[in-house]
Amino acid sequence: MAEMTSYENGTPCWVDMGTPDVEASAAFYSALLGWEVEIGPAEMGHYSMAVVRGHNVAAIADQQTPGHVSWTTYIAVDDLDATMAKATAAGATTLVDAMDVMTFGRMAMVLDPAGTPVSFWQAGDHIGASLVNEPGSICWNELTTRDVDTSLAFYEAAVGITSSKMPYGDGDYYELQLPGGRTIGGLMPMVGETWDGVPNHWMVYFAVTDTDATAARCTELGGAVTVPPTDIPPGRFAVLTDPHGAVFSVLQFANPT
Repeated sequence: MAEMTSYENGTPCWVDMGTPDVEASAAFYSALLGWEVEIGPAEMGHYSMAVVRGHNVAAIADQQTPGHVSWTTYIAVDDLDATMAKATAAGATTLVDAMDVMTFGRMAMVLDPAGTPVSFWQAGDHIGASLVNEPGSICWNELTTRDVDTSLAFYEAAVGITSSKMPYGDGDYYELQLPGGRTIGGLMPMVGETWDGVPNHWMVYFAVTDTDATAARCTELGGAVTVPPTDIPPGRFAVLTDPHGAVFSVLQFANPT
C-alpha cells in the first residue's frame, strides 16, 4: 500500500471532477473502481471524497460551468502565491484566483501557455491523495500537449519540473521529473490525426487489477472505451470515457509492488 503523508513541490497530488450529476458519477466510479463515496453538502458544491480502504483518492463535485466534463490534475506547491506569480510571468492565464479552501489548503487554477488547464494546491489539513499506485487510486498524471517546448518551459518556470526525453513507438515521450531527478509524471506530444479535436489536457490514470475487465465493465455501466486495452512498458492500459464524457485512463501494472 503506497500511503502518502506529504508531496514535494511540483508533484501531482490530487484529482477531481465537476459533473452535472454527482450521484450518477459517484455510482459509476464506485462500481468501476471500487470507491466509497459519501455525497458532500450542497453548500460545498456537493464536493464528495472518493475513498479506498479509508484513504481519500479523488473527488467529484458539481460542475461549475456548463460544457466539457473533465478530470483536473492538481500540482502540489509549497507557496501558492509565489507559484502564481511565477506562472503568470511564464504566460499562464488565471482561471481561478488563489483562494483558501477552509482549513484544507489553498488552491488556484490556470490555463498554461499551451492552453492546458491545471490547478495548484498548497496543502493545509488536506495533502491530496493519501493513497496512490494501488487499485482505485491515482497512479500516473500525463500532460498531453501539441506544444512540447512551451509546455516544458512553463512547468519548469512555475514549479521546477524538468524532463527527460525517451523514444516511444514512432515518436518521443517525456518523463517529468523534480530537480532531484525523481519521476513524477509524463508528457505525451500530440502528433498526428489521432488527436484531431482533442484539446490539450492532463490525463489522469487510475490503477486497476485487470484492465480488460475494467474496460468491459465501463461499457456495461454506460461509459465507452476510447482506446482499447493495450500493452505498454509499465503494464496494460486503456483510455475510457465516463457517461458524462470525462476521459480518463486505467493501468494494470506489469509488476505490481
